[in-house]
Amino acid sequence: MSGKDYGDRDKSGHDHDHDHNAPESGPALRVKAIETLLVEKGLVDPNALDALIDTYEHKVGPRNGARVVARAWVDPAFKARLLDDAAAAIEEIGLNAGPQGEHLTALENTATVHNMVVCTLCSCYPWPVLGLPPVWYKSAAYRSRAVIDPCGVLHEFGLDLPAGVALRVWDSSAELRYMVLPIRPAGTEHLSEEELAALVTRDSMIGTGIVTGPAEGRAAK
Repeated sequence: MSGKDYGDRDKSGHDHDHDHNAPESGPALRVKAIETLLVEKGLVDPNALDALIDTYEHKVGPRNGARVVARAWVDPAFKARLLDDAAAAIEEIGLNAGPQGEHLTALENTATVHNMVVCTLCSCYPWPVLGLPPVWYKSAAYRSRAVIDPCGVLHEFGLDLPAGVALRVWDSSAELRYMVLPIRPAGTEHLSEEELAALVTRDSMIGTGIVTGPAEGRAAK
């Protein structure tokens, strides 16, 4: 599905009270009920389950995507292949696109275009490169407001796009999933590929954040 282009960012002021922790959907509640039952019957170790989820959400997934982004920043030929066929490109560096990423499209952010990803129907997400989807990505609030008021949603994430930057929102599906190739921050020319990968965040690959340089990161803390 093609992205919806919202043109230049709306600079008017708005008061947004978007709650990223909105009540969970019926399927999410059913999954929790099943998990609780399995734990009570001793069929699942909750600590092992938490460790598995943490690994996919914070270690395996986003780190894989960060490797892809860093490689694209330092290798123009790889970047071109990534934008042409993302699934094939990520397999070049030893990553398996898998059942959740075989139809993957990479969207490049530029000085004039910012891309943002959502799944309005459920929570389709490229697990092989981004890990498990965060809770807010699956929430009904994000899924609806990302297309109704994308600038407001980005503001709530602490991201206000400069005037003149077109915001494009892309709706994922089971057949087509997206990852954002964020802009490489200025002043990182001396960094190695591994050091660049350490700067890349999950949110920057969804489009709800940007990548900052080491100095900016320290200043923000």
